[in-house]
Amino acid sequence: MTQFTITVVDTTGKQNYIFSSNRLRENIGASFLLSQSTKEWVEETLVKLNFPIKCQDKAIETSELNGELIYAAGGNALVLFKSREIAVRFTQILSRRVLEEAQGVNLLVAHADFDWESQNLYSIVESLKKNDIERQKYERIPSVPLLGLGVTASCNSTQLPAVDTSNDYVNYGDEEETDSYLISTETKQKLQAVRKANQKLQNFFAEVVDQKIYQFPYRTDHLGRSEGESSYAAIVHADGNGMGDRFKKYGEGRKNRDYINAMRKFSTSVEQAGINALKEVAQAIIKSIQQGKVVGKLGEFNLNAKYYLPFRPLVYGGDDITFVCEGRLGIELAALFLRAFEKQPVADGKDLTACAGVCVVKTHYPFARGYQISEELCKEAKKYVKENKEFEPNGFSAIDWHLAASGLLGSISEIRKREYQVEINNKPGDLVMRPLRLQNNNREWRTWEGFTQVMKEFKEGKDWKERHNKVMALREVLRKGSIEATQDFLRVYKLPQLPLFPESSGQSEQLARGGWLNSKCGYFDAIEAMEFYIGLGD
Repeated sequence: MTQFTITVVDTTGKQNYIFSSNRLRENIGASFLLSQSTKEWVEETLVKLNFPIKCQDKAIETSELNGELIYAAGGNALVLFKSREIAVRFTQILSRRVLEEAQGVNLLVAHADFDWESQNLYSIVESLKKNDIERQKYERIPSVPLLGLGVTASCNSTQLPAVDTSNDYVNYGDEEETDSYLISTETKQKLQAVRKANQKLQNFFAEVVDQKIYQFPYRTDHLGRSEGESSYAAIVHADGNGMGDRFKKYGEGRKNRDYINAMRKFSTSVEQAGINALKEVAQAIIKSIQQGKVVGKLGEFNLNAKYYLPFRPLVYGGDDITFVCEGRLGIELAALFLRAFEKQPVADGKDLTACAGVCVVKTHYPFARGYQISEELCKEAKKYVKENKEFEPNGFSAIDWHLAASGLLGSISEIRKREYQVEINNKPGDLVMRPLRLQNNNREWRTWEGFTQVMKEFKEGKDWKERHNKVMALREVLRKGSIEATQDFLRVYKLPQLPLFPESSGQSEQLARGGWLNSKCGYFDAIEAMEFYIGLGD
């Protein structure tokens, strides 16, 4: 009988911790500290306990090792110990460090004792995650920190008592002076982490980004905004489809040692897939800058002979990815990331798919609000994938977006009901066809290629090129939610039809004749994007 203890490390409130501030620099530091708490600090704690984490060739059940790291990635970790006493000691050291160096990170830990020879590790781990970790997330009583006495001032970002000013922390990597503001201990730790966060990012991208030429930006102003032309930032949130179930299926039915090796291999491959996809995005941006080709008005910001890439990953290293970029690039880079992610190989041998939400807002718009909408958009895309599961059980990649010319009032469903819903044949009709599937499909016309093909026709087609008033007139006609009104428009302008979508089950011609199909408008998204990005109708 060999008793071991398995320990699951997770966190809760990740998004609130990372995106509670509207300052990109603080978001950078927060993301880094959260990653450290469940990866590097886990490894360093094991080293402190004299566990050689790099000894992957040694198995805990047949060696003198007292602990074995199964994986640490994607915001959680799984560690095997020879006794509960060692597991508790590990938790004490790790949680103390998180409390001292990353205030605001909510760490969750669960332990389970089991017999290596008679019990199945897969079942133990799944039970811990489902019962203990999930229960902790829902039952956790939020801490209520002392908000200070009558003589204290508040931090601008967290509203907690200020302990310092930002003077000594905000100008790393930035030659522009920044206005000083009050900061709490939590904010101070985030700002102090920026240097290490940037070094980690540069190391990941060293093979594709020449640090002597290109720098990752520290503020949204450096994403490539053009004076008098564009002042928008895009927040892109992408998440792999069904990855939780894939991890379960890949580990199910395996013996304990085989399960450990499989989980370690799968976790590593998924982490690398996300990073590789981001590298392809960075390469595409740099290539465009070097060639002088400004596809999508690719942004470039020159400051004191330094070129800031109009792109900055914030959360990466797995299937959960968040990056910010120049507003005009958001939708295109999100689609590029999804394509690159689909090509990556992973340990279970199945194809990867993911969904992405893109929120484009004014550069100085509250960052936390923009992220919230991008997360909702990603969920809308995932909902669209689930609705089509009957026809495509393996799923597909999808993308959704929102272009906020001013502010954001309400959830994305409320915004769309208020601003993009009309009545068509006495039923609600949607002006937007989003979310869109990334790849073509013979059954579905709502695709990325369809959107881009229609948009290109509006910009370059012989019936539409440089005829902005005509396009704007069509936009107003589509708002009426009437196929008859669209057909009247075609007759008035002596047009045979609207731009064609890629052929799919005969739906393209039906759309081109009336503009609507199944209470969805096929052309409003393209016109809105043109107006937003090119200044059409300004």
